[in-house]
Amino acid sequence: MIELTAAEIAAMTGGRLTGEPVDGSADTASVTVDSAVTDSREAGPGSLFVAKPGESTDGHRFVLPAFGSGAVLALTEREVTDDGGRVLPQVVVPDAVEAMGAIAAGILERLRANGPLDIVGITGSAGKTTTKDLLAGILAQAGPTVAPVGSYNGEVGVPLTIFNTDFDTRYLVVEMGATGIGHITYLTDMVKPHTGVVLCVGSAHAGEFGGVENIARAKGELVEALQPEGTAVLNADDQRVRAMSSRTSAHQLFFTSDDEFAPEAPDAQVIRATGLGTTADGHPEFDLVFPSGERRHVRSGLIGSHHVANLLAAASAAWSLGISADLIASGLEGRGPASRWRMERTERPDGVTVINDAYNANPESMRAALRTLAELGRGEGRRTWAVLGEMLELGDDAVLEHDAIGRIVVRLNIARLIVVGSGAKAMHNAAVMEGSWGDESMFVETPEDAYRVLQDELLPGDLVLFKSSNGAGLRFLGDRVAQGGAGGAGSQPAEEEGLPA
Repeated sequence: MIELTAAEIAAMTGGRLTGEPVDGSADTASVTVDSAVTDSREAGPGSLFVAKPGESTDGHRFVLPAFGSGAVLALTEREVTDDGGRVLPQVVVPDAVEAMGAIAAGILERLRANGPLDIVGITGSAGKTTTKDLLAGILAQAGPTVAPVGSYNGEVGVPLTIFNTDFDTRYLVVEMGATGIGHITYLTDMVKPHTGVVLCVGSAHAGEFGGVENIARAKGELVEALQPEGTAVLNADDQRVRAMSSRTSAHQLFFTSDDEFAPEAPDAQVIRATGLGTTADGHPEFDLVFPSGERRHVRSGLIGSHHVANLLAAASAAWSLGISADLIASGLEGRGPASRWRMERTERPDGVTVINDAYNANPESMRAALRTLAELGRGEGRRTWAVLGEMLELGDDAVLEHDAIGRIVVRLNIARLIVVGSGAKAMHNAAVMEGSWGDESMFVETPEDAYRVLQDELLPGDLVLFKSSNGAGLRFLGDRVAQGGAGGAGSQPAEEEGLPA
């Protein structure tokens, strides 16, 4: 983070300076910070601690511990004192989260004034984090690059990403999630991206949005925010995304695996994947064809053919920034998942293979993961297991969507299904009713119940997929099974920030 004084932060946020310095500064206005955190455990010397309200706690309770760890300034919504009644150095604002956004916008304004800075915004119902990781890997070859940690993509996560920039940053990749109309506009007003990537429009969070068409409307806010000299990178293989071409004045760059696709706009460009295939281990490979006519072969380290769209999106965004075909291909070649719980493959010593894809789930990503499981099982001649939990926030269609997934498991000839949690039970019911299935499907109430079944019945050579929405927690079960049971049922890593789609 670039250095900011308390006076500069107050000016950016419209906040009120108060308190006495704890770092030897002459006054609170001259207190200088070089990092910002929302978790007091991450505070260190020179930190700004943001006391944002949370769902289960209040950041103001942790101001004093943050100062004990080295923080020199707090961003608060009410005045905070130490145990002796002394007012700590702070900038008091009406809304700490909005103030974070104002600071982030101020930082980017300074970075742009300092030198070249290309900013890419990425949105979509699925694939944002994978695409972000791929793109960051490409761009890092060309210059200092900052991208989100994990899946930070909302009103808190985006500022935290920007706080990691400094005057050397050449490329900034920003995930943009939303749970309602206007959320992405809030982020684009803060970030002002040069390139906007829209991956897909699915049914994740349809209940919150009020339907898939509203999801499309919200995702399209990214391309609407682009300036005419910017570039909208659009998935031509998704009808709703393709239609967003009419919502932008920016240049248009489509990505597709359809050899027949031709854009309507005469000056639009296309990047294609041709000769699609997968290796025996499930890694997609294809020829990447650029608008220049250059062609490069790519073999990905990701698992599943559904990642072709993410690979194309990352290549297209890099191309829009002037990155060469050679650097793009080398950045994609062999690159596997950089963020946790995204088709994360673990080989146990006993020959069991675990694929943990349980960070997020919607009907589209669930189908893609199951197809990959089935393909791997056939290709490697192995017994397949699908351990599935609830897909959250599907609204009125939840039962029908879970029912459809249960039937797909059977049609893909996956050997065993374990459905975990009452919210997902329609998957089990549908599997039992589909074809000749019966004992192949099992419903259990809790991850612990599922663990006991797997512990008893997994055999060397079995291939097991874990897939659910984040809130269902099956990623922790997947970790436990991947470790062969080490850690115990309650062994869970610290939660990441709650993230929009």
